[in-house]
Amino acid sequence: MVIDPVARRTDGESVRIAKDVLCAGAAAKICLPDGPEEYARALARRGHRRPVVIGDDRALLRAVALLHKERDLAGVALAVVPVGAPGAVALSRALGVPTDTVAAARTVLDGTEQSLHLLTDDSDGIVVGGLDIPSGTEEDGRPRRRKRSGGARLPGPRGGSGGAGGTAHEAAEAVAPGAEPVPPEEGPGADARPDASAAWWRAPLRKARAALALLTARTRPAAGDPAATPGHRLRVEADGVVLADLDRPVRWVSVTPGDGADGSGLAEIVVHWQAAEPPVRARARAVTVSGADFRYRADVVVGGPVRTRTWTVQPDAWRLTLPHD
Repeated sequence: MVIDPVARRTDGESVRIAKDVLCAGAAAKICLPDGPEEYARALARRGHRRPVVIGDDRALLRAVALLHKERDLAGVALAVVPVGAPGAVALSRALGVPTDTVAAARTVLDGTEQSLHLLTDDSDGIVVGGLDIPSGTEEDGRPRRRKRSGGARLPGPRGGSGGAGGTAHEAAEAVAPGAEPVPPEEGPGADARPDASAAWWRAPLRKARAALALLTARTRPAAGDPAATPGHRLRVEADGVVLADLDRPVRWVSVTPGDGADGSGLAEIVVHWQAAEPPVRARARAVTVSGADFRYRADVVVGGPVRTRTWTVQPDAWRLTLPHD
């Protein structure tokens, strides 16, 4: 039983419950690694014991990667008890592992081993759940991947609530077209403020914030507007068949290793176009993506930038303990 240090810090109660259930149902050796080296050492010294990971998706992927590096992934049946925020255990849930601590621990004791596919790339990286190209860290117009930026801080002191310093996002939210907020120095009792004489910069700052908000509102594309998704020039090949080429921008490409239910051992590739057109779907054993420097998201890890990368399906490459149903 390898308990991830992040899980111990963030949700010690769930870790305690998982330990109690597992130790009550089977003999267990508990390992409490404090870092990647100790984590790797704990897995390497497992002997004939079945490794059970208590932690989030990153902890599970770390175990899969280490066993893959040892070239012993197919010979070991992994089990996991997800512990973490819902977003941190989304991959485990997608794989079929219960996210309830008690149910997951009972699955470790009473579940069945199932063989699953994964993808390997030409740098010996692995993908368990899915692959997105580009990674979503770029400004590609995909709301499900884009992160809110902190914005550029405008001039002015960084004081508390009385300070006028703020971010461009705050300015955009605070000022609406046709309406201008009244700053404290222009309201009732402004002259009684001790710093009123030193607030010479606030009026021009207010005007600058209003102008920035209006400019942002006018230049930001509307939702669904093709201009909101500039597209990426990528060449996508599935088993040598060209699905997309550099002359036609794509919005993004997704690749999943498949669940192995049909026994085909093929990956599922979906090319989403920039325009509102039906995506192109294909199944293949290998997919190659090339183009200008691009990043990709493999499960929860962002890789790149690279100019070309090939992912190949490895059928039934690893085993995971899942519920009977």
